[in-house]
Amino acid sequence: MGNSYAGQLRTTRFEEVLHNSIEASLRSSSLVPRPVFSQLYLETEPQLSALEGGSRVDNEDEEEEGEGGLEPNCPPNPYQMHPPPEGCCTMDGFCQAGKDLRLVSISSEPIDVPAGFLLVGAKSPSLPDHLLVCAVDKRFLPDDNGHNALLGFSGNCVGCGKKGFCYFTEFSNHINLKLTTQPKKQKHLKYYLVRNAQGTLTKGPLICWKGSEFRSRQTLASTCSSSLFPPAESSGPLAAFSSEPVPGPTPSIPMGAQPAGPASEHPSLMAAVGPAVLNGRDSPKHHQLAKNDLSAMPRPSALGILSNSGPPKKRHKGWSPESPSAADGGYSQGGGNRAKYESASMSCVPQVGLVGPASVTFPVMASGEPVSVPDNLLKICKAKPVIFKGHGNFPYLCGNLNDVVVSPLLYACYQNSQSISRAYEQYGASTIQPISEETQLLLTVYYLVQLAADQVPLMEDLEQIFLRSWRESHLTEIRQSQQPLPQRCPPAPGAAAPVSSAQLPWLAGLAASSGNNSVHIIECTYSLAEGLSEMFRLLIEGKLAKTNYVVIVRACRSPAIDSCVAVTGKYQARILSESLLTPAEYQKEVNYELVTGKVDSLGAFFSTLCPEGDIDILLDKFHQENQGHIPSSLTASSVTKSASLDVGGAPACTSYSLEPHHIRPFQLAVAQKLLSHVCSIADSSTQNLDLGSFEKVDFLICIPPSEVTYQQTLFRVWHSGVLLELGLEKECVTKQRVEQCVLKLDAEAQTKFKSFLQNSFQNPHTLFVLIHDHAHWDLVSSTVHNLYSQSDPAVGLVDRLLNCREVKEAPNIVTLHVTSFPYALQTQHTLISPYNEIHWPASYSNGVDLYPENKKYFGLSEFIESTLSGHSLPLLRYDSSFEAMVTALGKRFPRLHSAVIRTFVLVQHYAAAMMAVSGLSQMKDYTSVETLEITQNLINSPKQCPCGHGLMVLLRVPCSPLAAVAYERLAHVRARLALEEHFEIILGNPSSGITVGKHFVKQLKMWQKIEDAEWRPQTYLELEGLPCILIFSGMDPHGESLPRSLRYCDLRLINSSCLVRTALEQELGLAAYFVSNEVPLEKGARHEPLESDAEKLSSTDNEDEELVTEGPTSEKRSPVKRERSCSHDSVSSSLSSKASSSALCGESLAQPGPPSQGERARSPQPCGPSEEGRAPGERQRPQASRGPPSVISRHSPGLAPQPDSGLRASQRSVQVSVTPSSSQLSSSGSSSSSVTPAAGTLVLQASQCSMTKACRQPPIVFLPKLVYDMVTATDSSGLPKAASLLPSHSVMWASSFRPLLSKTMTSTEQSLYYRQWTVPRPSHMDYGNRAEGRVDGFHPRRLLLSGPPQIGKTGAYLQFLSILSRMLIRLTEVDVYDEEEININLREESDWHYLQLSDPWPDLELFKKLPFDYVIHDPKYEDASLICSHLQSIKSEDRGTSRKPEELYVRRQTARMRLSKYAAYNTYHHCEQCHQYMGFHPRYQLYESTLHAFAFSYSMLGEEVQLHFIIPKSKEHHFVFSQPGGQLESMRLPLVTDKSHECIKSPTFTPTTGRHEHGLFNLYHAMDGASHLHVLVVKEYEMAIYKKYWPNHIMLVLPSIFNSAGVGAAHFLIKELSYHNLELERNRQEELGIKPQDIWPFIVISDDSCVMWNVVDVDCGGERSREFSWSERNVSLKHIMQHIEASPNITHYALIGMRKWSSKTGSGEVHEPFSRCHVHDFIILNVDLTQNVQYNQNRFMCDDVDFNLRVHSAGLLLCRFNRFSVMKKQIAVGGQRSFHITSKVSDSPVPVVPAQYICAPDSKHTFLAAPAQLLLEKFLQHRSHRFFPLSLKNRSHPVLSVDCYLNLGPQISVCYVSSRPHSRNISCSDFMFSGLLLYLCDSFVGASFLKKFHFLKGATLCVICQDRNSLRQTVVRLELEDEWQFRLRDEFQTANAKEDRPLFFLTGRHI
Repeated sequence: MGNSYAGQLRTTRFEEVLHNSIEASLRSSSLVPRPVFSQLYLETEPQLSALEGGSRVDNEDEEEEGEGGLEPNCPPNPYQMHPPPEGCCTMDGFCQAGKDLRLVSISSEPIDVPAGFLLVGAKSPSLPDHLLVCAVDKRFLPDDNGHNALLGFSGNCVGCGKKGFCYFTEFSNHINLKLTTQPKKQKHLKYYLVRNAQGTLTKGPLICWKGSEFRSRQTLASTCSSSLFPPAESSGPLAAFSSEPVPGPTPSIPMGAQPAGPASEHPSLMAAVGPAVLNGRDSPKHHQLAKNDLSAMPRPSALGILSNSGPPKKRHKGWSPESPSAADGGYSQGGGNRAKYESASMSCVPQVGLVGPASVTFPVMASGEPVSVPDNLLKICKAKPVIFKGHGNFPYLCGNLNDVVVSPLLYACYQNSQSISRAYEQYGASTIQPISEETQLLLTVYYLVQLAADQVPLMEDLEQIFLRSWRESHLTEIRQSQQPLPQRCPPAPGAAAPVSSAQLPWLAGLAASSGNNSVHIIECTYSLAEGLSEMFRLLIEGKLAKTNYVVIVRACRSPAIDSCVAVTGKYQARILSESLLTPAEYQKEVNYELVTGKVDSLGAFFSTLCPEGDIDILLDKFHQENQGHIPSSLTASSVTKSASLDVGGAPACTSYSLEPHHIRPFQLAVAQKLLSHVCSIADSSTQNLDLGSFEKVDFLICIPPSEVTYQQTLFRVWHSGVLLELGLEKECVTKQRVEQCVLKLDAEAQTKFKSFLQNSFQNPHTLFVLIHDHAHWDLVSSTVHNLYSQSDPAVGLVDRLLNCREVKEAPNIVTLHVTSFPYALQTQHTLISPYNEIHWPASYSNGVDLYPENKKYFGLSEFIESTLSGHSLPLLRYDSSFEAMVTALGKRFPRLHSAVIRTFVLVQHYAAAMMAVSGLSQMKDYTSVETLEITQNLINSPKQCPCGHGLMVLLRVPCSPLAAVAYERLAHVRARLALEEHFEIILGNPSSGITVGKHFVKQLKMWQKIEDAEWRPQTYLELEGLPCILIFSGMDPHGESLPRSLRYCDLRLINSSCLVRTALEQELGLAAYFVSNEVPLEKGARHEPLESDAEKLSSTDNEDEELVTEGPTSEKRSPVKRERSCSHDSVSSSLSSKASSSALCGESLAQPGPPSQGERARSPQPCGPSEEGRAPGERQRPQASRGPPSVISRHSPGLAPQPDSGLRASQRSVQVSVTPSSSQLSSSGSSSSSVTPAAGTLVLQASQCSMTKACRQPPIVFLPKLVYDMVTATDSSGLPKAASLLPSHSVMWASSFRPLLSKTMTSTEQSLYYRQWTVPRPSHMDYGNRAEGRVDGFHPRRLLLSGPPQIGKTGAYLQFLSILSRMLIRLTEVDVYDEEEININLREESDWHYLQLSDPWPDLELFKKLPFDYVIHDPKYEDASLICSHLQSIKSEDRGTSRKPEELYVRRQTARMRLSKYAAYNTYHHCEQCHQYMGFHPRYQLYESTLHAFAFSYSMLGEEVQLHFIIPKSKEHHFVFSQPGGQLESMRLPLVTDKSHECIKSPTFTPTTGRHEHGLFNLYHAMDGASHLHVLVVKEYEMAIYKKYWPNHIMLVLPSIFNSAGVGAAHFLIKELSYHNLELERNRQEELGIKPQDIWPFIVISDDSCVMWNVVDVDCGGERSREFSWSERNVSLKHIMQHIEASPNITHYALIGMRKWSSKTGSGEVHEPFSRCHVHDFIILNVDLTQNVQYNQNRFMCDDVDFNLRVHSAGLLLCRFNRFSVMKKQIAVGGQRSFHITSKVSDSPVPVVPAQYICAPDSKHTFLAAPAQLLLEKFLQHRSHRFFPLSLKNRSHPVLSVDCYLNLGPQISVCYVSSRPHSRNISCSDFMFSGLLLYLCDSFVGASFLKKFHFLKGATLCVICQDRNSLRQTVVRLELEDEWQFRLRDEFQTANAKEDRPLFFLTGRHI
């Protein structure tokens, strides 16, 4: 319906709400519209009508402009018009019926206008110069106040007479408006049409749409807007305004009074509430010009904030982020800029600076009679007064509104401090009153009175004053707030008794009287209007010339007071009014001034200053004079240089060396911190990042749209080698590949980003790191972008890309924000968790240098430190003579923006300085000492170096148009002075690359040894050593790094009104530097002629001057004197002057001492140490030689390349130049560059390249005075004042009730401070974060890295990518044991070969014929005793020496293997597939499980065994219960005949201890998803921890008596339980008709470290051939198990196993497909066949060898499948290593050695806390030679071991025999044994059995029993004393206390 919004009215006007409700009910499909009164009274935040008034400021104007010059540049909203009906007229200016509607055509025709209708003029975009006449029902038009327009439309066509158009859309089609955006009556119906005296229809007043139009805009802006940069003062929260009383209706101003004719054609700049007042000086044509010109400029994004919330409904055409008006545009500048502040506590609609004359402003809230602003106010006062609304009502202003600025900042400040007491109410202190209005005003006066003449009031200071006052007055109340007493009238803050309103004017006057007239108090009786009128009168009469502030107060009539404060001081008013401009408005204003030629007056003024007329005339004259001849001195240097270059090749300059790229310790430390944060995200239980599922890393670096930053990042990525490291490139990296990794956030970014997202989606196993570098740039919300059509595609780009849903939800994207200024990302709504912030570490902690480096970082704090007393020379300086000139010109040209004035003055200074250095000495008085110093050093530095290296001067000009002006002017002056070859001037613009002249490119290529003919420098770092002025433009630096040759950082033109911490630190960050740390600071300073003492300096100066022969000394000196008188600024300035005077001295002197340390890491190349150690004398001498250079330059016009290089050098270094006179020269130079040409030839004796000094001294920074004061001042905590400013434009303080930042705060504490005390503005991308419903709005995969500028963050995050990649590879790799089988040579080659190599299964009959191989081949038993069999050749050589026990683990060989998809995993693995298997799911409770007891009796234990099963609900189907939830009866077993491909028949048991995290129990992938039964066998005390980590696994819990038992106990119980279960299942299934032998009898016993399984594929050459090839591949355990379980006759095998994998396994081992030998680690056990063979439950070690021998001796088959192998992972924790043998008594850390494991019975030996069996086994392993001395290394005479295998160490061999009847033993008749071991022998061992064996004489016996009694019985029963001799002292026991049941030994000798 042509409405700009629906149902969104948020004003307190009843009528409008009513209209709204009616409208809504008409449209609504439901019958219940929202009640009017709830709409009226439930408003969230009442809006100021001033908002509506002020903010509309010149909308109409702007719209008109928009349709003219600017509109075409805004891409239109995609609005589709309905196609016109066939055959109708579509001509512009005619309706569809073909009738002419143009005002010019029908102005004199009679028009029939129905009653209640008005004629209005509509604007058509296609006919900008015409109005189309329409008749519209006046009910749908606004009244004079902009209110009460009914929503909707009703109109008639005056051409064809068609009536009854109910929709503006329909009507706009009929009259052929041809709109590209949605038709809105507010936008296109512009003017009322009125008949003049002649009866002609003419354009009348503008239609005042402000009410509704602005409201709709408010809602829009609130949801999205981007914030405008409120100056520091603007920190008050929006809430301040919402509590303001709503004003009455705006008084209407007669519109018709506006003159018709030319003036009204001009866009009227009238305020929406005042008559049109044109600023006479700006003619319409200037506007048009400006508009057309500006239209091409890119729009900076900036938005206002509206204090309302509500979804945007329809978009406004052409709303660029900044434009407040629907069509396009900026506010008229004053109004625009300010209106935003007026409206919503300094924030409001998007704004844009205006094109057009300077400001129009609106009162914040008005009442009473209007006050007229005098017409010539600006002309008389030389500045626009800034009026801050204070308390109460503020009158309307009318008249010349361009010349005043009205701001609500003070009002916001008052409101904020009123809310302070609320914070204490939570403590029950409800009676505490806020600070009273009277006190606030009085404190304001006190504050203003104490401000110095050059200080500007800061709202934040005022807030702190109010806070302190309130705290002091209420301190006692706050303390007693536990028992609050109602107080009628609490004491007013800051005073013993409350200040009454009657006393206020008197007290204020008293306070002001001490201020030397700087504050003037005006008291009013009735309203502020009187006071304002009085103030304007006094201003016009010139009576307030010395007054900076006027405080107007009305305090008598009522309890409430009215007040306002006007800033009338020229300096203060100018700074404050400019600080209210957003960056976009600032640029527009400057542009407007340049385009309209307003600055010409400034140029004209400058030309009058020059003694000989215009500077250009002087330049031309100089140029003509010097056309023919080049100054001899310059030529000399250049000639020598060229010779040295051409002839000798590269000149000998040691200072210019390229630094190899290497990672500094700090960067590595930060990279590791980043990695540990990523790991902690992965380790947290939230499972937001599954590192285990990623195989590689990829990345994308997003950077701001700066070409230089882009190239610099490409360069760093290229040289870091990260692409090769991540495997993204194979051999060599191509430029295209690097470009894919770096994204410039410009218009093309979206396409590239989409492909990144697609890539991440297609590669779920790649971890993508999205790095957002320079992350404080562009934090504008994407909703802002949606709002402002597509006028600037870059607005909100970061939010649209990095915060899009795909990035937030992708599980494989981690976002890393990197910035030096993280403050705007540290708000109450931030997405980044405080735990995910990584701050650059401090270099020192408690005086210890944490990361020793050879370079010291020199950042902001070091620069500030250099300004403190005690330092030789300050690095931060300001230029007082420059500031004085700017101030004077500011008064002379009040209409010009100070940025324009400052730029023109500075460029003029540089031009004059160049002329002075070139020999026009009279110009030295027209520049400042500082500028002269810079210029001299710039021009002279290259002469100090044989190669011509010079220094860089950075000239920061934020505003691009001004930078272009500066560039053109300086280039022109340089050309006229013939200095083109001496130094380059480079215009650095973010949007374009670097352009450098051919001559300089040639030099750079020579210095950097570049062969490529096409090479051009693309980054500032590549300008290393080039003497140049870099004019650096762009509103913000975008992270560009500068070379080490940067010597001067001239920031005198930065926007000093932008007092925001980020902005200031960002500018100062340009100078951040690394200095070489090799020379201690003090020494460094001494080496330079930088005495800290001013006298010394001056003496140097004077000496210099005396030496000077040319030029009048007095002239030279005067500037020095002048400067010295200045305040601090010039220690620097005077020094500098002197310094600068010496050409190089300037250079060296100017450096502050401290920094002169060292090296700059800024660019890759470091400087050589060449001049570092020079003595002061030497240094000074060279200095002296500097003079000539400056002289020389005078004749230098046409030099060849070298000179400039020579020039370059001199400057930076200590400027060693030539004759002694040079030094004076330079000294004088800077002050008076009157040096004449003849100073003698240039002798480059000990010349020192400026690069040398570059590494030891940071650059010198020149700042505006305002910024200098801000940076160097400290607050009460000792922190620089700048740090307490509002942190960023896009945030605001949450409350003025906040503590100050403290100097001692770490970065983390600062972050927490900002997170608590700042909130994002509505335009900030984080604004809506908390509204998403989750209190915890942090994004889990988002990190923030912050560190000082230029410190090496890029290198750190690139290194992080490398180590992250290495870690991921490491996570997908494991160390597996990779050892060759042992004792291969002892394997007897039998004549029998297994016939068919490729047989899948063993043939039972053939297999039975295979001999059993007794020898242990498993490499883990390298230290075990060899088992002899009759097969072994007795002469085989000895085995190696044994290892120390602790080396056993460490020294085992491992190989690193990549995990396959069939691996077993530990608890750290999480992936989607096995979430359910593991029982973890964030949305569900942990799996429930139940505990079941299971008892069975076992005769050997002599009692019933009680085991417990923990069975998760999901696994109950594997078990049989007596009833659901009842008694556990058995574990289900399948049938031998079952043939399922999807399940594994054998239950798997894994005994484990100490490996709840590291054990490989996740068999999901190993089993390839197949169904299987897996039981963990754990000790009782570990049950809880295993259950926690493995909630979905079945646990078998061993009885508590086995808590200290070894693995033998677990194996024993697993086997016994399984047999018992087999019996139960046979019984159960027999009832179902199944035969007992059909029940599956196998179980798997697997180690907890089996990680992968392999199969060997054998390819036989031919039938029955032994020639074959084989290859090994990884397979699933399912594949292997199903293959083995399918073996024919499988139930005839007792034990089945497989090889242990080794990379060294050759075809020999695979020769036989099956072996009959020992099996280990992963065995398949037939519990039926082995029913009578038990594991030894007491054993800790070798129990599997012991069991294998028993099984074989029982006549059963052991089969090893050689084509299968198992890989075992090296796990450093748990397992048998978890048993530590310690003393039971003392806590002595001394280790117990194996010899102490046994002792004599009844001795005083220290008992040990370890099981007796473990002590026995360990003792025998390490000390058995004590018992069996004859057996040592005597393989032909082994020890006979009966019924058991115990490890006696590698040097003793054993022979195993079984005493069981019918057992299979080796033939022992040939053996003579050297010993006999009887271990717990049972009744099967008898005397007759032992008599079968033969022993050597002197052989030893060892009998081991449970106690001394059974020991004696055994000796008697076995008749041992017949053949063995015993002595009493041969009895021993393990070193256990009696209660630990030691084992007893008896040893004897064979007789």
